[in-house]
Amino acid sequence: MDTSSIRTTGSRMRSTRATEDPAWVRGVLIAVSLCFALVFLVLPLLNVFGQALAKGWATALASLTEPDTRSAVVLTLVVAGICVPLNTIFGIAAAWLITRFEFKGKALLTTLIDLPFSVSPVVTGLVYILVFGLRGHLGPWLDERGIQVIFALPGIVLVTLFVTVPFVARELIPLMQTQGSDQEQAAMTLGASGWQTFWHVTLPSIKWGLLYGVILCNARAMGEFGAVSVVSGHISGITDTLPLRIEKLDKEYNAVAAFSIAALLALLALVTLGLKTWLEHRQNRLLDLAQSPPDEH
Repeated sequence: MDTSSIRTTGSRMRSTRATEDPAWVRGVLIAVSLCFALVFLVLPLLNVFGQALAKGWATALASLTEPDTRSAVVLTLVVAGICVPLNTIFGIAAAWLITRFEFKGKALLTTLIDLPFSVSPVVTGLVYILVFGLRGHLGPWLDERGIQVIFALPGIVLVTLFVTVPFVARELIPLMQTQGSDQEQAAMTLGASGWQTFWHVTLPSIKWGLLYGVILCNARAMGEFGAVSVVSGHISGITDTLPLRIEKLDKEYNAVAAFSIAALLALLALVTLGLKTWLEHRQNRLLDLAQSPPDEH
């Protein structure tokens, strides 16, 4: 047996021993994990639904049909409907550029994509006010032309775009790096154009990762609070999104209405989590099928 075989065998033995922990260790870790999930995740979630239904289904549903609440729902959907497609297009373009080309500034672009993860949403809102507010750098020029950004829909869309930029790109970049470009190069060698290669080769291979990133982007867009709170002005029925509406109702001591809207957002989060889990399972299953021998399919 050569030296490399001995090293490989030793590594496998150490890996096996590392996974063969005593039963009591596994039991303690499982118990701690379950207790943590129960106390910090499940119980608060159940409390949200319990508080929302404290006065019955009729009261909870009536809270969701108030005019200001309906406006908040519509605004939240509009903002998500604008930001998610734009960030999807940007994420695909950025991932394609970063994984398929070498150029100066590539590391800078990757860093800028991750920037929203490291900047507080409240700071983001303040920066946009300094740029687009009446006393900001572009504020007077916009005001002369009757364009309102801050305390209006454009400002909410801009800050939501910023905080949701990384989600699609960050899902696609590692996926496309792992897949490589062999299939695309083969398609172009056979005469396919750039668009044909993208639609028939690249897009089908990244569709599950793309859907996963879109789901996360949509969840963040609908649940964003900090940045939107700064630039919205909290105008009821006009610039209140669902998270802002919850805060306003809570300050008005309307707990049932606040928890009813919170339950709606929590339900949307659970649906998002379910879709995310299904997509992960689907993607892993397809990878296993692709890597298994043909006679096992």
